[in-house]
Amino acid sequence: MTPASLRARLVPSILSADLSRLGEQLAAVRDAGVDWVSVDVMDGHFVPNLSFGPDFVRLCKERGFFVDAHLMVSNPDEVCGAFAKAGADIVTAHLEACPDARATLERIRRAGAKPGLAIKPATPAEGLLPWLDGIELALVMTVEPGFGGQRFMPGMLPKIETLRRERDRRGLGFWIQADGGLNEETISLAARAGADSIVAGSAVFSAADPAAAARRLLARIS
Repeated sequence: MTPASLRARLVPSILSADLSRLGEQLAAVRDAGVDWVSVDVMDGHFVPNLSFGPDFVRLCKERGFFVDAHLMVSNPDEVCGAFAKAGADIVTAHLEACPDARATLERIRRAGAKPGLAIKPATPAEGLLPWLDGIELALVMTVEPGFGGQRFMPGMLPKIETLRRERDRRGLGFWIQADGGLNEETISLAARAGADSIVAGSAVFSAADPAAAARRLLARIS
């Protein structure tokens, strides 16, 4: 998939899913028109939480989704291959955790996935600019990474705008992803700023009807 030819995507994060009913919830959002999900990977060190391993990537791929694995870990070079081999279409490492971003991106490619780079709120968008011609996805965190259900940080919107301008100026084809606090009130702000891959966890999977919630969010970015 490339953003140049396709509409903006809603990307539910399974971090907020009910794992006892994950298959059911994935089927519901699939029926609502979602074809991409995000698997948040946390190590309890880079961020203060622990979450999913490669098996969750396999599970989502088996159900027909395009999958990105968002590595919120201190050692992306050591673990990126496992997520790529599990079937992740995109593996996204944090720029802040990469001593040599070029080497990390190449490791992801060699393992069979397309590389992405993410930045935390304190990191300026300019940190991503040298790498834009070699990535599939640029992720702007709109909350501090680590936990779902946080409040959206509108001060991150200028970063998205910067990346969109630079993508257009250079004629590149990477996705611009926003992640954190995206719901029915904030999702259109991210879309207008230039995000075309918009992660929503709690707004989808914590809703009484995840399929209906996904449809409402999709309507706001279509």
